[in-house]
Amino acid sequence: MSRITIDPAQCGGRPCIRGMRIRVMDVLDLMAQGLSAQEVLEEMPDLELDDIRAALQFAARRLDHPVLAA
Repeated sequence: MSRITIDPAQCGGRPCIRGMRIRVMDVLDLMAQGLSAQEVLEEMPDLELDDIRAALQFAARRLDHPVLAA
């Protein structure tokens, strides 16, 4: 998770990849549009495969929250 950085002075404090101005959401949006990991890397040559994995893991952890049943 050290590949995901959050800096209030960069990209409005949104999670980014390794301090670059590539937001986690940018990577996720491309993948949601159907691009493969290889195609994302071609689209954003500054990224590495581990960056994509970190973005996916970050999103999964952000969505994993406890649900309390009443």
